Amino acid sequence: MGHNPKLHSLGTSSFITTKDGRRLHYMSKGSGDLTVVFESGMGASRSNWGLVAPLVAEHCRTVVYDRSGLGRSDADSEDRILRRLADDLGELLSALGPGPYILVGHSWGGPVARTAAAADLSRIKGLVLVDPSDEHCGLYFSRLTKISFALNGLLLPFMARIGLLRRMGSVLGETLPEDVKQDHLFEDFTVQAARTAAAEAKAFLDDLSSLQVAPPRLGNAEVSIISGTRAGKGERKIRPAIVEAHHRTVSKLPNARWIEAAESGHMVIYTEPQLIVDEILRMGNVAGLGAE
Repeated sequence: MGHNPKLHSLGTSSFITTKDGRRLHYMSKGSGDLTVVFESGMGASRSNWGLVAPLVAEHCRTVVYDRSGLGRSDADSEDRILRRLADDLGELLSALGPGPYILVGHSWGGPVARTAAAADLSRIKGLVLVDPSDEHCGLYFSRLTKISFALNGLLLPFMARIGLLRRMGSVLGETLPEDVKQDHLFEDFTVQAARTAAAEAKAFLDDLSSLQVAPPRLGNAEVSIISGTRAGKGERKIRPAIVEAHHRTVSKLPNARWIEAAESGHMVIYTEPQLIVDEILRMGNVAGLGAE
């Protein structure tokens, strides 16, 4: 990309190798006993955290990474079901050390973070879930949503091939630091990235249904759910339904709280990054910092 990786906004690049031989790419920055690990939304790479992670890294260690088939990570030949994604995150955490960790997940990254955390709560300090996908939202299971996911699986690779996906999806990325923006433009709209997004979407509704039956057991781990409450175009019904689902999830957890992102819809990571930073630092008990 023409820049020194040591000076990159997201830190230095490294790889781990999973038990089945896939290389997962991650970038780390900052230092300290606490490590904050960021999990991106469906089909999204590490670059989506470009406005959040660098600010957190001023106070503790941060790790952003690419799931298989995204960014600089190897593709996966297996189905990209929730358990598979969470197991990969678990392997990354094991490679990084004993913790403690705060896991931060946006959108589908929320269920991934919850599932990975439940597998070994001893290393988890808390979770910050940013407008997460939530099994309590009934509109996800509507016929229209099922049709939409099926169509996306067919259309995304085609849109990437003709360059339409990049033209449509790169607008928000204009606000990212320049080095992160360049990674985002060159890595996040490829045919491989689109195929991975489609593969993750294929299992979404079945995985969400499974969470209704057996939600991850988070014990007394601290959980913060940040909800974007501003309904954007086409969100008149889904936005309040998601917020209601978030409230329901908070009510079912023993140590959870809800935070409103009043200026945001789904993409809080771009529209109110400081709100996320403040909540991470509050949860991490970083001296003299946070929203309170």
